[in-house]
Amino acid sequence: MKKKGRGLFAAFRQTFVTRRNPSSQTKMSEASERYCYNPILRWNPQVEDYFISAYGSSHFAQISKALTRPSCYSCIRVNTLKSTSDAVIEKLGEIMRKSGSQNDVEDINLKETKASNDIDSDMAEKQSSLQHETISKCQIPGLEYVVFVKGSGPHAIDYGYLPDKPPKEVLVSRKCAEAVLRGAQVYVPGVMACSSHVEQGDLVAVSVAVEQPSPDGGWGLCITRGTVLQGLPTDPFYFERNGLYIGQGTTMLSRAGIFRASQGIAVDMNNRVFKLPSFYDVLEGEIFLQNLPSIVAAHALDPQKGERILDMCAAPGGKTTAIAILMKDEGEVIAADRSHNKVMDIQKLAAELGLTCITTYKLDALKAVRKTNGSSDMTTLCYNKDNNDVVIQRPDSKPLGNGVTSTTIVGSNADTTCKENVSNEKANERTYASKADIRKTMRRMRNGPGRNQSLGGRAENSKGFLPNSFDRVLLDAPCSALGLRPRLFAGEETIETLRNHAKYQRRMFDQAVQLVRPGGVLVYSTCTINPGENEALVRYALDTYKFLSLAPQHPRIGGAGLVGSCEFPDGYVEEWLRAGEEELVQRFDPSSPLDTIGFFIAKFAVGSKDDL
Repeated sequence: MKKKGRGLFAAFRQTFVTRRNPSSQTKMSEASERYCYNPILRWNPQVEDYFISAYGSSHFAQISKALTRPSCYSCIRVNTLKSTSDAVIEKLGEIMRKSGSQNDVEDINLKETKASNDIDSDMAEKQSSLQHETISKCQIPGLEYVVFVKGSGPHAIDYGYLPDKPPKEVLVSRKCAEAVLRGAQVYVPGVMACSSHVEQGDLVAVSVAVEQPSPDGGWGLCITRGTVLQGLPTDPFYFERNGLYIGQGTTMLSRAGIFRASQGIAVDMNNRVFKLPSFYDVLEGEIFLQNLPSIVAAHALDPQKGERILDMCAAPGGKTTAIAILMKDEGEVIAADRSHNKVMDIQKLAAELGLTCITTYKLDALKAVRKTNGSSDMTTLCYNKDNNDVVIQRPDSKPLGNGVTSTTIVGSNADTTCKENVSNEKANERTYASKADIRKTMRRMRNGPGRNQSLGGRAENSKGFLPNSFDRVLLDAPCSALGLRPRLFAGEETIETLRNHAKYQRRMFDQAVQLVRPGGVLVYSTCTINPGENEALVRYALDTYKFLSLAPQHPRIGGAGLVGSCEFPDGYVEEWLRAGEEELVQRFDPSSPLDTIGFFIAKFAVGSKDDL
């Protein structure tokens, strides 16, 4: 009896202890669920309901999942004025072999997503060429100048977890994590928290802090930068970090150094969930890294040699330079943006690619149509650092029809021209130029690019352009950007903000329509999945401007647009496309076999405006 009692007690004790202290196997199972990459994209509830009504619950879930991951390949546009696809493929192959990058991507498993009804099966077949080679030429007719480089992922990573001994960890901001997923390193400003006793050279797990609901009804990160992580449930964002580990890396600084420094690399990511080759400073001038739909948008514009073309919201210049290359650098491409620094970036990119037909202006797209007559009497000087040429811009030079001055090269005597420039600029203040002003201007030109300079130049302001003064116009409108990937958070957009984006885009479209001549072409594009900024804009355009009609696009690799409408709880009805129009637009679905960003393209043919 005594032995039996002891046996029952031992069994009870063993059961009790097992429940109180899970086995190592159970802990390891929990760790594998925690230390992985399986994010869930959070949306504003009303926005989520709106998208579900547009796409259906199952399809929208697929889109949301796809948005949390980068594309499985990098898309490269070849500068055909300097090189060829075959030459670039050979050079990239050699570079990757030397760096060892090819070994990281040879075992890639491309996403096998069931083809949606929106994607033409023959196009998916053409893109299947991506599955055979690490570096390959695009097989879509007309896009042979596009090269694909495969990446790989998601990879399962062993973070070195042991029961009761979690790995050292670095917690980064959401925006930093999204950059890391695209191939960047972890830089100091992106680090939010870190384990204690982290020294330079330590191996650390990198996790993400994603915005959470805040007491005021918004979203935010309720964490103090520099917080110590202990790997315990008491840590901030401990449970929220489950499934949000993006890789492993080596610290380049100690914990103290990370939170003391203002810049530099904090973690060198050497074991990533997604591995995409880096092309930073690779074949400069010969290639440009660009999303496939963006390349298609420039192609859809169908620019021809000798035409005058406007890119209304041109920064950072990818589509502008693509248009110029398609024109063989013959004609005139006007690139406008309201940001001074972004205009400088366009100038820099055009120079890097060796393009001379691009003229840049600082201009708000909402003021693109010139309203007043007259021109400035100012003579402006710019300096080209590469060849010591002096550029003078005068209002009496070759007319552009836009109320701004044109550019001419007059020589390399910088001293004489500088004095002339300073005198002209100060004409309303005094009749002479001081030696101090001359020295200051000369010093600024010699020092090269700065806050207000790029290649020795500056961003010229434009008063707008004359109506009907362009053969073709591209309006790649600022948008909610809900098609960009990878994306780990989408809760900041509300129904109200989405409607505001759409109103802003309609105002820009009103400007664009006036600038295209009858018989010309207008292409509208966005990088969002929001129908209110896409199909609803097309509906507005066709109903408002009877001389506009949807035109076929080549190449056509995107899916069909959305037909119908959506009624909101407040009674507002948003009209989309009508039957027969859906095949004339291109909608790129992130969850489709093409594995692109979310994107939308509509091409309009401009008819006679005589009846206006």
